[in-house]
Amino acid sequence: MKTSAKFTAFFFVAAALLTSLSLVSAADTKPLALTKDNFATSTAKGVVLVDFWAEWCGPCKMIAPAIEELAKDYHGKAVIAKVDIDSNPELAQKYQIRAIPNLKILKDGKVVDEIVGLADKKEIEKKLKKHLR
Repeated sequence: MKTSAKFTAFFFVAAALLTSLSLVSAADTKPLALTKDNFATSTAKGVVLVDFWAEWCGPCKMIAPAIEELAKDYHGKAVIAKVDIDSNPELAQKYQIRAIPNLKILKDGKVVDEIVGLADKKEIEKKLKKHLR
């Protein structure tokens, strides 16, 4: 194999590896979708911010970008997650969701804080940081 062919092959392998790493990284920084099947195990340890929401909810759509940003900002420090209450009514009932958006902060499986209604990123972050200490 000629040197230029080796370089080209190396370049494509390196590019593919970097692309796959960035895809994994991007996927890890999205909010975790929680369901009745993974809720208990996903919230059992550490700090977890759970956004209880619904597709038809206007304020939920307004708060969504802040939740996405927090997932990136707190990657490795806290889990940022979402529960679609229409697909998971048993979780909405268990956590007494009466209005949405409803953000619950869990620490080691127990609810330690809550924000009901529309909130900005700073307000959410302030409460989240309080439980990361």
